[in-house]
Amino acid sequence: MDIRIIKSPSQGTIDILMRRKGSLKSVVPENTDAVGLVQGKMIEMVVAADIAEKAVGVTVEDIRGSCPQNMILLAIFGDTAAVEDALKQIKLEAEQGKYKC
Repeated sequence: MDIRIIKSPSQGTIDILMRRKGSLKSVVPENTDAVGLVQGKMIEMVVAADIAEKAVGVTVEDIRGSCPQNMILLAIFGDTAAVEDALKQIKLEAEQGKYKC
């Protein structure tokens, strides 16, 4: 799993993500001053999305792409503190092995 954060994303970056997101919503989520990016296997990303949404008030979107390894990308939109908390919780639960059976 690969995790990154973009603090104060540029309008161009937001535009790229909005064009590629999987949902039909075309509005940028409110209070977006950071975007967390998480990439991994489908099963990990479904669990990561659930963790992020339960941990704090963020909006999670799947980002469409073409990856030959079938990796999935999530964008986690929110204020900086909320995105950082969501990413921290995802990392913590991954390290503790809560994802794995």
